[in-house]
Amino acid sequence: MTQASQRTTPRQQQVGRGDVTMVEELTVAFSRMDQQRGGGHGRTAVVQYLHSDVADFLQGKFPSDQVRRDMFSAAGELAYLSAWMAFDNAEHAVAQRYFVLAAKLAARADNPPLVGHILRAMAHQALDLGFFKESLELSTASMEGQRYAAATPRERALLGVVHARGLATNGQQQAAAQSLLKAEDDLASARDGIHEPHRTFFFSGAALAHETACTLRDCGDRGGAIRQFRQSIRTRGAAFRRTHAVTLGYLGATQIANRSVEEACATWSGLLDAMEEGIYSGRARQAVYDVRKLLSPYRHRGIPVVAELDARAASYLARVD
Repeated sequence: MTQASQRTTPRQQQVGRGDVTMVEELTVAFSRMDQQRGGGHGRTAVVQYLHSDVADFLQGKFPSDQVRRDMFSAAGELAYLSAWMAFDNAEHAVAQRYFVLAAKLAARADNPPLVGHILRAMAHQALDLGFFKESLELSTASMEGQRYAAATPRERALLGVVHARGLATNGQQQAAAQSLLKAEDDLASARDGIHEPHRTFFFSGAALAHETACTLRDCGDRGGAIRQFRQSIRTRGAAFRRTHAVTLGYLGATQIANRSVEEACATWSGLLDAMEEGIYSGRARQAVYDVRKLLSPYRHRGIPVVAELDARAASYLARVD
């Protein structure tokens, strides 16, 4: 008997509603971990699960087209989470590959709001990397047709506020302000009884204030940005430690640009407190690099808080690099 004749075709796996629920629940767990610890913690496990169990589910037999679509949506959200975690950990090429995979899975699921959510995240990455024209193109695409129209209020607000940031960085300040107002209205219309997808669980008033602050900063309104960053910090829950650290970094950078050096040092001290508790995030770590860069003009002026914070930031970076 030849080796070829000994091989048998594996039976196609039966995939049910419980399998979809399992993928969704594990995505929720990984997503909450990402918010707490950053994208550098646990992403390998996310990728392994996506390429093993979830890949097998996608090749399985489904009892109905609805279950098939739901499984592809669940897989798309998990691929999106893997991409977002890579982005947060500054693994940008990896993030782009998984964003593209996530968008393909969402399209197979015929899920326009999920496609919009992924395009919004790609726009966010482009903003952070300084590709402002591309960011506006992506955020505009995220708002098109059913991607926005079929989305829930909280997701609409998220799409809108990232679009506002894209407009601001491209010099369209009036349009950015209008987009911010629309995002505020969308978030205000979110209420009990409207089933929101879990992927929007992090987007609250604190998150809106953070993105509003970034938009105002990019429009040149530092005072407004500082007020909104502070609002975000005051209202963010303990479950969102990674974003809290990023916000502290941005607030300190805006304060020092506004010549409030001692205020910036106090803010950045809070950033280092957060990082030293165990946050694995390239974005948050970049904020610490920025601390040292932005303090450099003040390093030899004999300001005690500057010397103390600069030494603390240098010590932290020496440990994590």
